[in-house]
Amino acid sequence: MMLDRNENGDPAATAVRASRGAFVAVALFSLFHNLLLLTVPLYMLQIYDRVLTSGSQATLAMLTVVALGMLLASALLELVRNRILTRLAMRLDDRLNADVLTATHRLRLDKVQQNGQPLIRDLEIVRAFLAGNGLIALLDMPWTPVFIVVIFLFHPLLGSVALGGVILLFGLGVLNELVTRKPLREALREHATGQSFAETSLQNGDVVEAMAMLPGLHRRWREHHERSLLLQTKLSDRAGTIAAFAKFARQGLQIAMLGLGAYLALQQVITAGVMIAASIILARALAPVELSIMGWRGFVQARESFARLRRAVTSAGPDTDPMRLPDPTGRIAIENLFAAPPGVAKPVLRNVTCDLEPGQILGVIGPSAAGKSTLARVLVGVWQPKSGHVRLDGADFATWDRRQLGPCIGYLPQDVELFDGSIKENIARFELPVTERVVAAARRAGVHDMILGLPDGYNTRIGDGGSVLSGGQRQRIALARALYGDPVLIVLDEPNASLDTDGDHSLRVALETLKAEQKTVVIISHRLNVLAVADQLMLLRDGAVERSGPRAEVLTALTRVAASQSVSTSRDAAVAT
Repeated sequence: MMLDRNENGDPAATAVRASRGAFVAVALFSLFHNLLLLTVPLYMLQIYDRVLTSGSQATLAMLTVVALGMLLASALLELVRNRILTRLAMRLDDRLNADVLTATHRLRLDKVQQNGQPLIRDLEIVRAFLAGNGLIALLDMPWTPVFIVVIFLFHPLLGSVALGGVILLFGLGVLNELVTRKPLREALREHATGQSFAETSLQNGDVVEAMAMLPGLHRRWREHHERSLLLQTKLSDRAGTIAAFAKFARQGLQIAMLGLGAYLALQQVITAGVMIAASIILARALAPVELSIMGWRGFVQARESFARLRRAVTSAGPDTDPMRLPDPTGRIAIENLFAAPPGVAKPVLRNVTCDLEPGQILGVIGPSAAGKSTLARVLVGVWQPKSGHVRLDGADFATWDRRQLGPCIGYLPQDVELFDGSIKENIARFELPVTERVVAAARRAGVHDMILGLPDGYNTRIGDGGSVLSGGQRQRIALARALYGDPVLIVLDEPNASLDTDGDHSLRVALETLKAEQKTVVIISHRLNVLAVADQLMLLRDGAVERSGPRAEVLTALTRVAASQSVSTSRDAAVAT
């Protein structure tokens, strides 16, 4: 589910606040659980100082029953606490996963490069930390002073040793944070960079194999991988050194506690039971501190992952939903449009103006890098204008609710992308497929018979990216997806780039049908034959409109220009001869 944003537009903070009651319950369970951990040392104290001196079997039996009952209560509290934390982690994931997926989509759409882990992986790290031992150690640590106070009650010298030991281990924990923070961050960033490079490279496996590019790509990936390994080795060396010293310090403190306790017992200041009890309580007091040092890396990763999640989901979308407008009819107005891909400062499109009424078809032509695909992305609201406006039924695209607008738009990009699933699911845009609407879209795209010829018809699974289909089949199914749901604005970027003669004919028929149904259509194509149904033509060159108007007039003007250039070229050649 998409999380409702709070007054600060911070869904991550909202999710944490919504779980505040669970955190309070876990803290209370931790309090009682840690108090019950005193059962064993106090039981040992009573055995040494009361049972062995009195020889009372009844006292032994009663103490044993009470101790077992308290241990059972402690185990149940720990069980409940762990279950609450596991479900708390799942609840946080459930509240944030839609926002995280949306943020990931928008950041990639805007071509924002992420440093470190992908956001979905960040959410997994936070969830694992909440459900793991690292958080439990942090929850147990605040009760360490309780154990220290109990040891002080036994004897001030014993309490001083315990307090000094806790301070020593806590200092080692702070040192561990200081010496591992930078290499950990660098190692994560280098690992993510190498992983991203490998995934991107292997997505183009056909090109890599055909031109034997794998050795070169492997060398580049190995550079990132080796730097990541060196940083991880440096990190492990530092953390391992501190962890080893912390283990030595803890064991040394145990010996110091036993040695001092034995000395005080010999001086008859304390009893042997106090000596044993103080040693056990010290071990309980130091355990969460040492466990926190051992799990500090996980805590740092979870902290940085949550910070990235919070920044991403806060900045990725609007704080409020746009007002729902009347369903559009398809009237398009492009007003003094300047646009460029995200992250590019110089406009690719400059001062483009055009109007389209429902039932009109606009053909966009021009050489490569003229800005045609940029215009297509702006027309469907994928990229935002740098200045100017694109209006649908008078309303700027930015004011439309994408959930309302999406079904009203059909878009066939130049680089066709299908998704792992069935043909039926792809055509239905992964909504719950309505059979009649799926078949209607396929018929309008002229692809119904082709789909029936596949092994499982509409239920045929096409693999990641439509790998089981040919290029022409993918393009025709993508056209059916664009026509699904009776959209009013259809933008087709090179729709016949991979089509054969039959596919070209089906496309022409589909365009004529759309025109008869009063749909607004924009076609970008290098092939003039598919533009025969266009009402208007727009010639883009270097991002600006060179010619625009009725199709016949533009084609006539272009023919005269071409003939004039041909005559001029012939005259120059004759003069040169």
